[in-house]
Amino acid sequence: MKFVTVRDLRGSSAQLWRDLKEKGELVVTNNGRPVAIVTPTDEQGLEESLRDLRQARALRAVRQMQEASLESGRDQLRPKEIEAEIAAVRRGRRA
Repeated sequence: MKFVTVRDLRGSSAQLWRDLKEKGELVVTNNGRPVAIVTPTDEQGLEESLRDLRQARALRAVRQMQEASLESGRDQLRPKEIEAEIAAVRRGRRA
């Protein structure tokens, strides 16, 4: 995997597209921090690649929610308490 800066992406894009074929992925950085992952695809694999990416994001979000639940102690809530939490959030959305 190769790391490239936003500046390199703008200035040397032709070379970077060639590198993409060889390396598989490019990580784009801005001020030393990763901001994007560029991965090769084609017309046949586009939908599958997007589905896989979305699934990975969803799994990460669920894992983060589970970890937050453990840290806050909400993993020990009873069903009635869960229903009360849901109702409170819904009331807040209406306001």
